[in-house]
Amino acid sequence: MIEKLPRLALVLALSVLPLATPASAAPLTLPADPAGRAPAPAAAQEVPLFQALEWLGEAAESRDGYSRELFKHWNKGLNPTDGCDTRKEVILSEAKLAPETGARCALSGGRWFSEYDQVWVTAASSLDVDHMVPLAEAWDSGASTWTAARREAYANDQGAPASLIAVSGSSNRSKADKDPADWLPVEAFRCEYTSAWVGTKLRWQLPADPAERDALTRLAETCPDTTVTYEQVPL
Repeated sequence: MIEKLPRLALVLALSVLPLATPASAAPLTLPADPAGRAPAPAAAQEVPLFQALEWLGEAAESRDGYSRELFKHWNKGLNPTDGCDTRKEVILSEAKLAPETGARCALSGGRWFSEYDQVWVTAASSLDVDHMVPLAEAWDSGASTWTAARREAYANDQGAPASLIAVSGSSNRSKADKDPADWLPVEAFRCEYTSAWVGTKLRWQLPADPAERDALTRLAETCPDTTVTYEQVPL
């Protein structure tokens, strides 16, 4: 399992301004859940995966109007003075053997374990930093109604260890913008992946479409001991 404690420590150490919707903006609303499920609590610690799925809303998705450029990334990261953007900060935090950091956060050496395909990577340039729930999937699920500031916060989210993950470029290209109904990592990482996917959707209050929910339910049946932890980012 990828160790992410350094990034969590950095989150706690830095003062982060809360996200807010400008006063002039229309209030954000979540799609109604056709099954009438109760809304998710604002935070939960190690709740069973099946319980977390009960809190995950369901709604149809639409990619109308989507552009990756609508999610500003990568920004200056948690420490704007270190010369490393969000992508580099994630890569540094997940290194199993720390690389050397040069001018403008140039990385050399180091070693990483790519969870999606269970392979070792020995060059930072061979890594991609993946959005656990892809930007296009977030758009489909409701981010199309967000402010630009909230989309930027989503695209650079280091406030939860599951939101961003450093993986091999080939595995990230294989995943692309697919949800769990269409793509899964190797079996050894599927339970953790399912937990991370559900936790990310609950964190950002994004629903699932019916096919996605069915896939997640099937995965939950094979992961009886898997739990979900998340903290919502307020609308």
